[in-house]
Amino acid sequence: MNKLNAILAGSNIAFGTSGARGLVTDFNDKVCAAFTQSFIFSLAESFKFSRVAIGIDNRPSSPAMAAACVGMVQALGLQADYYGVLPTPALAYQAMQDGIPAIMITGSHIPFDRNGIKFYRPDGEISKSDEQLIINAEADLLPFTPSLPPINPHASNTYMQRYLAVFPKNALTGKHIGIYEHSSAGRELYYQVFAALGAKVTRLEPSDTFVPIDTEAVSDADMAKGKAWAAEYGFDALFSTDGDGDRPLIADETGTWLRGDIVGLITAKALGIEALAVPVSCNTAIEQSGAFNKVLRTKIGSPYVIAAFADLQAHKSYAGFEANGGFLLGSDLRLGAEQLKALPTRDALLPALALLTLAGEQPVSALMSALPKRFTASDRLQQVPTEWSQAFIADAAKAPEQLLAKLGLSANVVKVDQTDGLRLTLNTAEIIHLRPSGNAPELRCYTEAITQENATTLLKQALMAIKQLTGVK
Repeated sequence: MNKLNAILAGSNIAFGTSGARGLVTDFNDKVCAAFTQSFIFSLAESFKFSRVAIGIDNRPSSPAMAAACVGMVQALGLQADYYGVLPTPALAYQAMQDGIPAIMITGSHIPFDRNGIKFYRPDGEISKSDEQLIINAEADLLPFTPSLPPINPHASNTYMQRYLAVFPKNALTGKHIGIYEHSSAGRELYYQVFAALGAKVTRLEPSDTFVPIDTEAVSDADMAKGKAWAAEYGFDALFSTDGDGDRPLIADETGTWLRGDIVGLITAKALGIEALAVPVSCNTAIEQSGAFNKVLRTKIGSPYVIAAFADLQAHKSYAGFEANGGFLLGSDLRLGAEQLKALPTRDALLPALALLTLAGEQPVSALMSALPKRFTASDRLQQVPTEWSQAFIADAAKAPEQLLAKLGLSANVVKVDQTDGLRLTLNTAEIIHLRPSGNAPELRCYTEAITQENATTLLKQALMAIKQLTGVK
């Protein structure tokens, strides 16, 4: 079985909302090489290049996967620019500047027994149609030898200079920033950027063991850490990211972690963005703020946000963000006398710098008071088979009132949105949204209400009821 499509079809690896994901045990050398060959073949008719950029996160399985990818790049007669551990947006930005494709070995926030591969064309993220070209390639797998070249630091330096060139050198002077480093792929870069912009930086809890931080489902332990660190150090803000550094996790001066879509909203306002593309799961405060000329709602996943940029190009500036906080800059942007080039892939560093610069001398929490009073919560049930989630949601869409009864809710449904999963707006001004994860066997739940307490209560009630229906322990 050496046909590329046959290897990939039998691998148990599938494309989700952000790259191909699966168990580490399924990402053997042959599968990684097949993905690489198929990806490069898919670009042959549209792009000319002689190099491919490759980077990894800090997962223990990532170097071996990268070695197989590099081996196939070299087997195809191309040069591999190996940048080692770095944030995904850093790799993507360097590749876009060089006009070459890129491969990032990362599973982002999913558990360490899983991993993934993200693919970038010379002009940015691959599309859903590109994914089909990759998995359907019919060529034979070429012979290859896994190999890892010496690490080139150029992409990491380029990424840091991207922001140091446009933000004033004293932008963060007087601020004390705590950086929760864990195993983030960007932990060796972030403290340098914040310090270069004038901040006092305290580095917190670097870990040699991979830590799967999910910015949409912050653990109780990490919530407690944020509060404790703020109390101990008197921080102006806390900054962290998911595993590959494309989703920010930002806390205010009290150590309260901010919701990702609120971070995106504040970031877009700070940058003066005119038009936005955001997933359907994001907070409705975006529209209610009145800060944007146009807001497009998409399915969940950066490929859908990026696809929507085509409908925003009439605007002077446009961007997107997701409920996980990842910010996608769709157009070039003028910041003072400097130009910030577009980076149409999720980025964690720009939101932090924009938000903290906008805050100025006022506390970060003050930025929240100017927003419409809409609050969200989200979490997921793990080890729920995707097939079960899909069937459950399909049945619920046919009878949404029955779903509410199963969840113990007495409200009425006033709007049904099936853009991605099932999103119900209730007569209580609350929203409940269910969808299967695109990356793992998980059922995700998002809620929205006029207070944080109500949103959290609704989330817990819904997940508890659904958990009993699934039989998951």
